[in-house]
Amino acid sequence: MAKIVVALGGNALGNSANEQLSRAQLAAKSIADLIIQGHKVVIAHGNGPQVGQIRVAFEKSGEKEVMPLAECIAMSQGYIGYHLQQAIDEELVSRGVENVPVISMLTQVVVDAEDPAFQQPAKPIGGYFTEEAAKKLMAETGIRYQEDAGRGWRRVVPSPKPIDIYEKISLQALVDAGQVVIACGGGGIPVVYRGTRYEGVDAVIDKDFAAAKMATLIEADVFVILTAVDYVYVNFGKENQQALKEVRLAEVEQYIAENQFPAGSMLPKVEAACEFVKSGKEKTAIIANLEQVAQAITAETGTIIRS
Repeated sequence: MAKIVVALGGNALGNSANEQLSRAQLAAKSIADLIIQGHKVVIAHGNGPQVGQIRVAFEKSGEKEVMPLAECIAMSQGYIGYHLQQAIDEELVSRGVENVPVISMLTQVVVDAEDPAFQQPAKPIGGYFTEEAAKKLMAETGIRYQEDAGRGWRRVVPSPKPIDIYEKISLQALVDAGQVVIACGGGGIPVVYRGTRYEGVDAVIDKDFAAAKMATLIEADVFVILTAVDYVYVNFGKENQQALKEVRLAEVEQYIAENQFPAGSMLPKVEAACEFVKSGKEKTAIIANLEQVAQAITAETGTIIRS
């Protein structure tokens, strides 16, 4: 049986607490399939919509001091982890599995204070605004907003690359003990080392890159990124569109060089998958549909990347 890290997108979890819980229950069915098959499973999740909602709630509360983004990410890890933890445990118990603990872990992900991303905020978070409203907010707050794929204007923040996970020893111990761990939520709480301590910074780490780093650090065998599509495509939307099924790392890297994958959606997933495959021998990365993860593990569906 394999050690598997599963990355679940924040958009797949809905836009309200009730919607999130129901969608977490859907995700739990796929994750439970893997656990029942005997795999050791670690789950990461996104938080793009949720962390924005938390930040906006504080801004509307009238508090003079805005809640730092690192703290907002920590809050999102708590309540998303709570929903996933409940849903997975309930799904396992409903199938007669009562001896597999499920735990969510607040996770600090270390980034480089000199990462160029801090000078070029580009990661959209939170809700959408009209151009007029966004420019008014920029003038009032100094926070940067930009247009996002024709859907409106959103706040953008730095997105540095993860270099380490502070809790990696505890994480490894829990996995080795057979527990199902939810970690690196929202890409992790971004921290930098200053002086004698780690400090949170105003940034968001891409959840797929954070999950790939976690998969590497715990020496996972398989890294799975769950999306809303069955495969990664080249020439997407054209007459010669092609689904990628089982492909080699070099082929995927060539497609990246050809700009085959959209920067705001599939590109970071493909790049994170490639990073994991390059981390060791016989590593497998899979990009697949949320509802077909068990079939993806057995190579029946999904884009499978090997070295």
